[in-house]
Amino acid sequence: MLSVEKQEKVVKVCQELIQAKSYSGGEEVVVERIKKVFNELGFDDFYVDEYGNIVGHIKGNKPGKKVLFDAHIDTVEVSDPSKWTVEPFAAEIKDGKIYGRGASDMKGALAAMICGVASFAEATKKDFAGEVYVAGVVHEECFEGVAARKISERVKPDYVVIGEASECNLKIGQRGRAEIVVETYGKPAHSANPQKGINAVYKASKLIDRVREMEMTYDEELGNGILELVDIKSAPYPGASVVPDYCKITYDRRLLVGESKESVLKPVLDLIEEMKKEDPEFDAKAFYAKGTEKCYTGEIISDERFFPGWKYSKEEDFVKNSFNSLVESGLNPVITYYSFCTNGSHYAGEAGIKTIGFGPSRENLAHTIDEYIEIEQLAKATVGYEAITKALLK
Repeated sequence: MLSVEKQEKVVKVCQELIQAKSYSGGEEVVVERIKKVFNELGFDDFYVDEYGNIVGHIKGNKPGKKVLFDAHIDTVEVSDPSKWTVEPFAAEIKDGKIYGRGASDMKGALAAMICGVASFAEATKKDFAGEVYVAGVVHEECFEGVAARKISERVKPDYVVIGEASECNLKIGQRGRAEIVVETYGKPAHSANPQKGINAVYKASKLIDRVREMEMTYDEELGNGILELVDIKSAPYPGASVVPDYCKITYDRRLLVGESKESVLKPVLDLIEEMKKEDPEFDAKAFYAKGTEKCYTGEIISDERFFPGWKYSKEEDFVKNSFNSLVESGLNPVITYYSFCTNGSHYAGEAGIKTIGFGPSRENLAHTIDEYIEIEQLAKATVGYEAITKALLK
């Protein structure tokens, strides 16, 4: 497994990354730390793009395939530090665990990637065919895959390895995610005379009942597509003595492979048209939510919230080679699928780049109070990333 010296190094790198607070849109401090680590560990070069993504590069002495390791560097916020039993950005070590915001999601993975790739370069003395990249990606917590587009456009990788938590198992797919907004419209009136108005919430409630009856898509590996109501608002607000003339419903839609923007939205649009025919007073529209986020560089990321699903077969050569190399390195992975959305939505779902997932820690530790990563998992992942690099650059 990992030598004592290399384990101490990856632990130190992980601590340094955790100590650099990097909420979405404020990742500049951790980017500076990553530059330092790239230089220390002998990366050939690195760049920071207009969104603020940082990408390190190690080049073999012969031309070959390009492998990109992807880890997002933004974290969710610590809403109430008083609820933590440790300081959220101290990277304190207790009982074989490193604590801190982002430890599992996913600065531990990034530390292991950097150290694992550097170890591969050192072991081979860069006598290999190909190139290896490690990307620290911004704004993933807000926009899975959107900032990653800039990276794939420039690097043009042949393979991508997503470092989201997998307990050092090999992931070969995920459901995607979309955010659908449905608005219903009515007519305001004084609530003492409701018959003179049209209550948009009553109209919305009928639509909600019909949506729940919709048949969802199904995939043998990824499971069911999901359309779940996650938010509802009416206006005017506060609505004392006023019949609401507006209601906004937000749905979280979990996507299966091959589902498009058009195919996902069509059943909702068809339902609206059907209800309009049944009720002349019914008026509604549906569309994808659009998000806009400001990067620490000043650039603006803006797009519809639609992030495709993806999956590969266990029989794909790059999957089998990666799995076998992990086993040869002393790990005992299983092949499975992510239950959540990742930057793979872009690389595999949009760009069609061969993608796998492999990362330390458990997914249920992300975003939690007293978030941590086990040092044992960190060490295993470092070995695993070196093994995957070796497999993909055969």
